[in-house]
Amino acid sequence: MAANEIFPIVTPDGVVTGSATRAECHSGSKLLHPVVHLHILSRDGRVYLQKRSMSKDIQPGKWDTAVGGHVDYGEETETALFRETREELGLTGFVPTAVTRYVFESTVEKELVNVFATVVEDGFSADFDPVEIDDARFWSIAEIENAIGKGMLTPNFEQEFSRIRNKLKELL
Repeated sequence: MAANEIFPIVTPDGVVTGSATRAECHSGSKLLHPVVHLHILSRDGRVYLQKRSMSKDIQPGKWDTAVGGHVDYGEETETALFRETREELGLTGFVPTAVTRYVFESTVEKELVNVFATVVEDGFSADFDPVEIDDARFWSIAEIENAIGKGMLTPNFEQEFSRIRNKLKELL
């Protein structure tokens, strides 16, 4: 994670119009840049979340989507998804399902979020990167709903989960 990483700048439809550094994208400029999210579901309906490292520049120490990361300039969305999943959780060989795409805006950035999901078998455990992630575990839907609004989860995850909850259930 370097401030000089180069991200594509895109339209809400995903068309690349330019490029900018991570620092520029996270500076409050609101340059729209693409990211990928992967929701990992267990067969019994639980959702795997990661606790963001305290060293993260955005939402440190909060629980978030299992995998989340930026698309690099010149990189395809699904390539970024597989790269980020491998880097963060050591997970390979999964089959992603595209769920949705939307624009998320916070006080410091604006992202085009490409959301995917996958279902894993019982016994799944990740070899997560301790530089990126402080903890990771499966949460029940009730646990997630109870945590919403209490400052434990990232605002982006809370909004996204509310938006896609029913779509995730359809995958099980």
